[in-house]
Amino acid sequence: MDDHKYDALKIENQLCFPLYACSREIIKRYKPFLDEIDLTYTQYIAMMVMWEQREVNVKELGKRLYLDSGTLTPLLKKLESKGLVSRKRSREDERNLIVSLTEEGEQLKERALAVPVRMAGCLNLTPKEAVTLYEILYKLLGENEISAKKE
Repeated sequence: MDDHKYDALKIENQLCFPLYACSREIIKRYKPFLDEIDLTYTQYIAMMVMWEQREVNVKELGKRLYLDSGTLTPLLKKLESKGLVSRKRSREDERNLIVSLTEEGEQLKERALAVPVRMAGCLNLTPKEAVTLYEILYKLLGENEISAKKE
């Protein structure tokens, strides 16, 4: 019997597995830092977009974060209940929901500044390796223009 026939089914031959495992491990490492500012990882990435744009359409936010509305709606409700964002219908088109950063959300930005710095100390990568990994991951996501902006 040909033992090599099933090599493609071995977990060590799957690109998806180390990506999955690394993603889970990195999010786990974020947890203690995010606990200090009372955010989950998904809330944190949503807030990063909000800190950058201050106001965004929910559809655009979902697109930026690779999140569907089933995930985004409860996430935004939770951020709103914490006083970090507000949601309102667009005046131009009521079908569009606009998310806006609140003053409290803006203030949280100061406290969040330490998170990326502390996380950098948790990763066993040189700055050059981190940039290379970043570019490869965005290439896999099909967003080469984002990688080009970092150069």
